[in-house]
Amino acid sequence: MNNQPFAASVSVIVPAMNEAENLPHVFATLPKWIDEVILVDGNSTDDTVAVARRLRPDLKVVVQTRRGKGNALIEGFQAARGDILVMIDADGSTDGREIRSFVTTLINGADFAKGSRYAPGGGSDDLSPIRSLGNRFLTAMTNLLYGTRYTDLCYGYNAFWARHLDALDLDCDGFEIETLMNVRAAQAGLVIREVPSHERCRIHGESNLHALRDGWRVLRTILRERARGTAVTTGAQVALAE
Repeated sequence: MNNQPFAASVSVIVPAMNEAENLPHVFATLPKWIDEVILVDGNSTDDTVAVARRLRPDLKVVVQTRRGKGNALIEGFQAARGDILVMIDADGSTDGREIRSFVTTLINGADFAKGSRYAPGGGSDDLSPIRSLGNRFLTAMTNLLYGTRYTDLCYGYNAFWARHLDALDLDCDGFEIETLMNVRAAQAGLVIREVPSHERCRIHGESNLHALRDGWRVLRTILRERARGTAVTTGAQVALAE
């Protein structure tokens, strides 16, 4: 351990495909006390893996067997050995220095620490008006159907105790993985706390996000999970972190 300030080990999962130019910035923001960093490579055609290994010699590399962010995260979670699992993007949009806040929230009693750009202290340099409107609509629908009080459904900066992986039972390949995690965490009655987070713009390259296509996939996930569930979850505890 590197002067680990918490009584729990922490694994950070970084899905990446052709992010060689962004990784120096991303890895520079990761706290030195993190126990394990797992790069899940989506069969990159650039020097993503070589750059990552040069930056962090103790890196664990997982090569994706399928495609999509959801599949990358699932395979990264399976390979992780930490008590706490943190998911962070490889494009520079999420700040590794915020990991301390996520881990602290879990240590203080939460089962699932959910990043929010709309919580007090959070924000975004990247959200377009159409994406923000769609996110708010999907968030409101989720809150109505599942009895949650989320402020930011479609954000991928999250952390949780590894012991809850079975309860989440993740089984999708695409960007809707974040929505699936949020919904199933609520259905499982996990204690959920939102953590303010500031999203930055991608540093290099172009985003793979498509507002309409991915929004439709998120909506289908919300409705499908509600149909397969029973009553609206009343056990979920969701609140903003103080």
